[in-house]
Amino acid sequence: MNEPIQLNFRYTQGDYVRAVRADYAARFNLPLDGAVIALLICCAIFLWRSPEGHWLAIASAVTSGGFALLLVVAFLAMPPLLFKREPKFRDEYSLVFSQDGIHFRTDHIDSRLEWGIYSRAVIDPYSYILYYGTRQFTVVPKRVFGGEDERLAFEALLTRHVPSIIRRGA
Repeated sequence: MNEPIQLNFRYTQGDYVRAVRADYAARFNLPLDGAVIALLICCAIFLWRSPEGHWLAIASAVTSGGFALLLVVAFLAMPPLLFKREPKFRDEYSLVFSQDGIHFRTDHIDSRLEWGIYSRAVIDPYSYILYYGTRQFTVVPKRVFGGEDERLAFEALLTRHVPSIIRRGA
């Protein structure tokens, strides 16, 4: 199918929050982070039994708690705050994807983009996350497609034009 794919939508908070969490999960090493937190807690428990290790036990417990709090804030608190603070997410988006590129239009933007702007994509059960730059991305929610054929045509375009595609439970 060589016809352009036109998508018109508004982001929901859920669209953005899920995409940011998927991005964080891809960048963080959650099993390693969990293991470090558990190791610090074990060190704190072990050191607490030693009379001269109380300060190290407290330091280990505080470090573990701080690290855990950082992960909780990053995954639970930050994504909704980022969505609420960014006015661009309240705009109506009109995206047209074709072999020639992407026409990206909102109330404040009217731009034609080359496919080469996107270096990689992550496909998860809810969205397509198209990366440009080091930490910037465009989210295309799966819910906005007119049907399975349109979604598969979009995936074919991605496969042709985006060099690296990672599928996560898609």
